Formats: sequence, C-alpha cells, structure tokens
Amino acid sequence: MSHWTSDDGRFAGKRVTVMGLGRFGGGAGAAAWLAQRGARVLVTDLEPAEKLAASVAEVEAAAMPGRVAWRLGGHDLRDFVETDLVVAGPAVPKPWANRFLLAARGEGVPVTTEVRLAAQRLNRGRVIGVTGSAGKSTTCAMTAHLMRALGAPCHLGGNIGGSMLREAGSVGLKDWVVLELSSFMLYWLGAGVGYEEAPAWSPRVAVITNITDNHTDWHGNFEHYAASKLGLVRHAEQGDLAVLASREEAGPLWERMRREASARKVVEVSPPGAEVRMGLSVPGAHNEQNARMAMAAVRAALGADAPNPDEMLRALRGFMGLPHRLCLVGERGGVKWYNDSKSTTPGSTLLAVRAFGDASKVHLIAGGYDKGSDLSAVGGLAASLAGLYTIGKTGPSIAAASGGRAIECGTLEGAVARIRERARAGDVALLSPACASWDQFEHYEQRGEVFAALAAGETR
Repeated sequence: MSHWTSDDGRFAGKRVTVMGLGRFGGGAGAAAWLAQRGARVLVTDLEPAEKLAASVAEVEAAAMPGRVAWRLGGHDLRDFVETDLVVAGPAVPKPWANRFLLAARGEGVPVTTEVRLAAQRLNRGRVIGVTGSAGKSTTCAMTAHLMRALGAPCHLGGNIGGSMLREAGSVGLKDWVVLELSSFMLYWLGAGVGYEEAPAWSPRVAVITNITDNHTDWHGNFEHYAASKLGLVRHAEQGDLAVLASREEAGPLWERMRREASARKVVEVSPPGAEVRMGLSVPGAHNEQNARMAMAAVRAALGADAPNPDEMLRALRGFMGLPHRLCLVGERGGVKWYNDSKSTTPGSTLLAVRAFGDASKVHLIAGGYDKGSDLSAVGGLAASLAGLYTIGKTGPSIAAASGGRAIECGTLEGAVARIRERARAGDVALLSPACASWDQFEHYEQRGEVFAALAAGETR
C-alpha cells in the first residue's frame, strides 16, 4: 500500500506545459507521470531535439508515443498562457524574472516543479531532506545506505538524480524517503512560489551539512541562495527535527541556521577529536563528518528504534562511495587517479584535497563553467600542491589567483597529459573542478567519464 496521496485524477484532460526536459530525469519524469494520468502534456526546451534525444525517447517509452507534444529548440509564449499548469525545471535561472513564467502568473496559470509535485504527495513524516553547499549527496547516499542496511525500506531521490514521481507505485506506508534538495529546489518549495496559494513544504527531518557561497549565477546574490537553503528548516510542524553541523563545520551562517531552525528540535553534530577514525571505505575527514550527519539523521528519524552507534558504524563501513565523488578510477606507474567531478564548489574541492593528507603529492585539475563563485581559495592551493592544472572558462581566473604557480591547460585532455609528464610514484591525480561542467561538457557525469577514460590511457 502506498503512502502517496490519491488526487492524481485531477490532471485528466488538463493542459500542462513542462518547461525544461533536461538530462537528469526530473523533466522527463514529470512529463511521463502527467501523461500517464491523462494530462495533455507539451514539453518545451531551449535545447534542440538532437541534444535531448535520449530524454525524448525515455518519455515516449513511458507515456506511449503520441501522448506528449514537443516544442524543442525554443519557447513559445502561448504555451505558458494557454495552459492549465506549468511545470518548470528547477534549473531555470532567476525564475522570478523569467518572461515566460511571468506571463503564466500574469494569466493566473499556476507554476510548479517536479519536486513540489512529488513532495506534496509524500507523507512528510517519513521524509529526511538534506541540503548543503558541500557533502549533501554523500550524506544522502550514506543515510539511505544506512537505513537499508538496518532493514528499513528506503527510497533515494531529488537532486541526486531521477524523478521521485516515478516512485509513486513503490513507496510503501512504512518506507522512508531521503531527498537531496538543492537551493533551486528549495526556492520552489517556499510559500507562495509559483502561485499565491502554494504552501511552504519541508520534511520532518531536515539536515543541513553547511552553507557557503555557491550558485550566485542562478540566485543573483549569496543572500538569496542562503535564504533558499534555510527554507529547509524554516517551515516546521510539531515534532519536526533539524540535524545541523557544528559551528566549525557549518560555515559562516551557523548562528542563522540555529535561529531559522528554532521551531524544531535541533540536533547538532560535532566532529570528534582528530585522533578518532571511523574506518570508512571512502577517504577524507569530510566523509567522516558526512557519516556522522547520516547517523544523526537516522537517529532523528527512528528515535527510540535507532540502533546503537557501533551498529550503525559497522553498516556504514560497507558504503563504497558515489560515482564521480572521490572515486578511484585507476592507478598507473604508482600514481592514483581520483574522479571527483561532482565537486562543483570551491569548498568541496578544498575538502577533496585535504582528504589525501599530504597536499604536496596532489596534482589538482580545477576549472569549468563560471557560476559566480569566489575561486581564489582554489588558486591559493597551488603553493602547497604538487601541481594545479586549470581548465575551462574559469581556468584563467584560478590561474591568476595562484600567483603564477598554476599550469593553464584549457582542456581536460591537456591537463591529464601534463600530469602524466610530471607525476611520480606515490602521487595523486585529482579531478576536483570546483566548477560546473557546462562550458565543455553536457554534465558532470560526462566530465568524470572522460577523465576516467583518459586516466586509463584511452583517447577521447
């Protein structure tokens, strides 16, 4: 028996415009789900059809050919005003100023997102929501791994990929759901966003790993980004809990995080002394902190039914890590190659370098799409590294911040070639870009796959 709500019949015969098909499953999942419920769906995306072929095929297979109409390669204003509902992709930048979404609201057409459609149909009392500028994906994956290892049925979704709407038929009454929630998603889950009656939504257990500067290209400024993140704990019902990192780990907004979460019971996760080691399979002190956050989240969710810390730690030692997140992809000539392509913030790159202890053995590849983040700290690493190799649009600015110590390579292939010339046995080659991938790759997965192939000696 499912614990999803059963109002899905209200979409039958309705005109729905899905804005942004994307390549990560959310747009495709929403389009297919709505079509399966009888909606007349039109999908519109700025990208041309040839770039979205895989996602189009996925929707056609799930919804049956002919059930979904397509407008790819551009938007038409009529699709946003001559419709009953708009489902916007969460990555649409500055949606409050987007002329198509403004036109919809001006005509009284409600605007929502895939994640709100999913969240409104979940029993929030069985949801653990996780956000943060760094560590949220690994904390989510560790939390779900731990729940499953303890015998609790658990679904993992949200920003980590895929569509929770697709889980509708398989989420049971006693199941748990772990959602990774980005700042984009959390903006859309705020009160009155998309339509005046939109309720604020947050999970019963809300986890924040940290909040540091990120995504100012989308939000416009750090304050808007931070306010969106904090929406996870701002809205609360009786019995809700917040799992927060300590002042040391949380970043500059720790006191504000505590204030925003004041309506919840707050659990603060403090790091142990440096002498304590958890024996995880994934490297780095930051992953030990992610593990502590995951354990605290499980304790908050299960309450008196939670097992003791030793039992949870034994279960977590079986967690092998996420693809593209400090993942060992090869070793040649005594040099280990690590793919951390999912690192798209300066903070996560700094943590990745620290994971290896001796930075003087690390050859770091950094750079990519410009999200507006301050990358000076990444450039500043050059003095302590075996080498800093810059790529992509932000490569020159990182190199400038390095005081002339960085090697500007431009491309990933160029960076790998230079590392092969310079690295010695015992060194680490690390792709941890601190930036998004969109200037040279379709997504971070493609960037990581290319790096892994290059590390293995394959040509692109």
